[in-house]
Amino acid sequence: MSDTAVADTRRLNSKPQDLTDAYGPPSNFLEIDIFNPQTVGVGRARFTTYEVRMRTNLPIFKLKESCVRRRYSDFEWLKNELERDSKIVVPPLPGKALKRQLPFRGDEGIFEESFIEERRQGLEQFINKIAGHPLAQNERCLHMFLQEEAIDRNYVPGKVTRMISKRRKEAIATCKTNLPLGNVLLGSRFQTLIFSFNLNFMRTYLCQVFCETLG
Repeated sequence: MSDTAVADTRRLNSKPQDLTDAYGPPSNFLEIDIFNPQTVGVGRARFTTYEVRMRTNLPIFKLKESCVRRRYSDFEWLKNELERDSKIVVPPLPGKALKRQLPFRGDEGIFEESFIEERRQGLEQFINKIAGHPLAQNERCLHMFLQEEAIDRNYVPGKVTRMISKRRKEAIATCKTNLPLGNVLLGSRFQTLIFSFNLNFMRTYLCQVFCETLG
């Protein structure tokens, strides 16, 4: 094999993966699980709720881990809010299964374990598609749905700003406190120009003093 072929083969070989790369947390992740369905109430007041658990390291979310309980109508509310206020195409929810809600059925209808599991899977797919969309992540309704214990239906719709780390806030405060306004506005280029100006000024001044001394 020629030297050129060996060099090309070396370029194709990938870097060996160490334990940190293999088992460390991903740089950006968002995981949402729908689990533990519970049916409560009796008669027409009977309904099923699901736990919605989220884990993430995205800075847009205030809480990195949260767990709330939601029912199907809460998912409907979220879908309607996103369709009204955001510019994304909202995926469909699993159907309402109206036939299963008819009276005099020989089974449990929408409270059958098989149907609840089918709906759970559909809701999990729905919320993961929504939460993974960058534009949807800015919507207050999504943050409330995922991280607030109770949903405030009278909330004021709006956008969520990206969270700034404590270290970055301290650095910004230090710059504003300790540096002149010009330095903050113009940065290092401004400081370089000031340094050059001062150096030239001192050189001229020392030359004048030296000449006066000799004279």
